Amino acid sequence: MDRMSPAAAAAVHWGRPGRAGEIADLLTRYRTFLSRPGGRLLLVPSECPACPGCARDDVAVVRDDLGDLYRELPPAARTELGRVLRGLDAEFRRRTLPHPVPRAGSWVDWSGRPRAWWRRRLYEDD
Repeated sequence: MDRMSPAAAAAVHWGRPGRAGEIADLLTRYRTFLSRPGGRLLLVPSECPACPGCARDDVAVVRDDLGDLYRELPPAARTELGRVLRGLDAEFRRRTLPHPVPRAGSWVDWSGRPRAWWRRRLYEDD
């Protein structure tokens, strides 16, 4: 899968001091989920979603966090991370299934706004 170029990684490092390692960790978590064997993948909910570290056991939380960090990056780094995310997202869409019937309130956030498309995929407990 696509990797960030050294120049882009440096732009992330300098544009978001202290956050480059976090972005690398999130990308590793996303890639690890996508590299699981088999055809279709089901998302796995976190056992402890209130814990910031444990919440990232759910790949949808990982993708949320990548989106948040993406919006904070300077333009050059944002462009490069966007390129990487497009490739990973395409694989995510290909290997996961859309949820056919949402649970009540599961497709909107606390403010009533629709959740991102990656939040509307099948989980193993659905």
